[in-house]
Amino acid sequence: QVQLVESGGGLVQAGGSLRLSCAGSGSIFSINVMGWYRQAPGKQRELVASITSGGRTNYADAVKGRFTISRGNAENTVYLQMNSLKPEDTAVYYCNAWSGPVGYWGQGTQVTVSS
Repeated sequence: QVQLVESGGGLVQAGGSLRLSCAGSGSIFSINVMGWYRQAPGKQRELVASITSGGRTNYADAVKGRFTISRGNAENTVYLQMNSLKPEDTAVYYCNAWSGPVGYWGQGTQVTVSS
């Protein structure tokens, strides 16, 4: 069974920083892309950032220059460093991984930014 487990969410004041972590375990073979999505109340889930196995990154315009995605030394781990947080970054953040056409999701971690 495949599991993606996120950690690192919480409550922070505007301008602060948080670091999210995601660790994958189980029968995950040949992960091509790992990433982070978020979903705010009443809104659709949206891509925040992604990183390929080769290290190529992609960011949503709203987080460029503030968030950094990186892969960990351990296999199937990914991090999201979030700086200069804004109230509009408040959402549940989900870790995502793709192995070919098969996608996996974590359970989500809440990030709340107060003004």
